[in-house]
Amino acid sequence: MTFPHPVRRALAAGAWLLSVAAPALAHNPVVECRQVSADTIQCRGAFSDGSLAPGVRLDVMSYDDKVLVSGKLDKSSLLSFKKPKGDFFVLFDAGPGHVVEVDHAEIVAGAAR
Repeated sequence: MTFPHPVRRALAAGAWLLSVAAPALAHNPVVECRQVSADTIQCRGAFSDGSLAPGVRLDVMSYDDKVLVSGKLDKSSLLSFKKPKGDFFVLFDAGPGHVVEVDHAEIVAGAAR
């Protein structure tokens, strides 16, 4: 089907506007981890648009890339685990381009919000 020149221009402009607006709709992963007791860490995973991330994988890793704890976020997007001995980081993996790491040094006391 062939459209007249003004219609083609309008369609092209509309397609361009949609392609420019799409990144604005993107949501980035957000993870907050807190130490809720002497031996328990609680992490909450979500997205910058406010949506929760139930079922998303969260791994606790050693610096030599060994999995220390592996789990999935619950329906409230929370996962609690026993604090590992030694240095570790939390890996939140919601798919390509949606990966966040939280180093153990960034974890503060208090419940994850």
